[in-house]
Amino acid sequence: MILVLRALGVGDLATGVPALRALRAAYPDEELALVAPRWTAPLVELIGGVDRLVEADGLGELTWSGPPPELAVNLHGRGPQSHRMLAAVRPRRLLAFANDEAGHHDGPAWYAEEHEIDRWCRLLAWHGIPADRTDLALRRPAPGRLPTGVSIVHPGAKAAQRRWPPARFAQVARALTDRGHRVVVTGSPGERSIAEQVRVLAGLPAGAVLAGETDLGELAALVAHARLVIGGDTGIGHLATAYATPSVLLFGPVPPAQWGPPPDRPWHQALWVGPRAPADAEAVHPALAALDVPAVLAAVDRVEQGATPLVTGR
Repeated sequence: MILVLRALGVGDLATGVPALRALRAAYPDEELALVAPRWTAPLVELIGGVDRLVEADGLGELTWSGPPPELAVNLHGRGPQSHRMLAAVRPRRLLAFANDEAGHHDGPAWYAEEHEIDRWCRLLAWHGIPADRTDLALRRPAPGRLPTGVSIVHPGAKAAQRRWPPARFAQVARALTDRGHRVVVTGSPGERSIAEQVRVLAGLPAGAVLAGETDLGELAALVAHARLVIGGDTGIGHLATAYATPSVLLFGPVPPAQWGPPPDRPWHQALWVGPRAPADAEAVHPALAALDVPAVLAAVDRVEQGATPLVTGR
């Protein structure tokens, strides 16, 4: 049995897809269990190849009652806490980055500025398991009750430094509406107030706010059948990449070279004005604040010109 740790969020799981598929291909007859938060289950199903979800909301003691796995793979971080979490279930072999503090020396060095996709592909390659960094597509779910062909504005993000001002998102939403787009505003339940603020400022109808009304699987379906996605450096941008949905993503403080979409796909535009000195943790990062509305709308023009035909996922 192969036990893989990736106990983080949407973007973390999406950037780990090539590595997960590489492990599936390398061990086709082994059960593959993924350690991740329970709420990610709909997205795990869209990846395919994962036999079981082992629930974990973060790092700590792993609830494990089965026999020691043949192989444990740390796709979470460089350790030591994540290394020790996996080592505690006594796998026969652990694939992870070298970490002296965790007593793990059999692995490559960690490069802080490496792209997140390349990081995990390199880890597996070091252990003789080839991975295709371009293998990012997810299975395309049916839209169900959700609208299709909409342009999604996603103003939220976990950290305040990664949230572009709602008033600017509203200006973009209004401009898109004037161009004939049907705009909806998405987010988590905790981001509904931000979404409502954007809606009111943009003059959108009440039904345009979907924040808090979709689970992860429904959000994936919405993105899969959308016309456009506009948001920050957060999970929805990775869903746009997975479904080849044209997107404009606003980055700061972390550059797109570490978390952005593949640069060779013109239907995705990652905007960043940096590097800039860090600011107050509760304020928009200067590299993001420097982005203005005309720059975002110009990027919309570019992605629509370079839009790829609808791609059928796995």
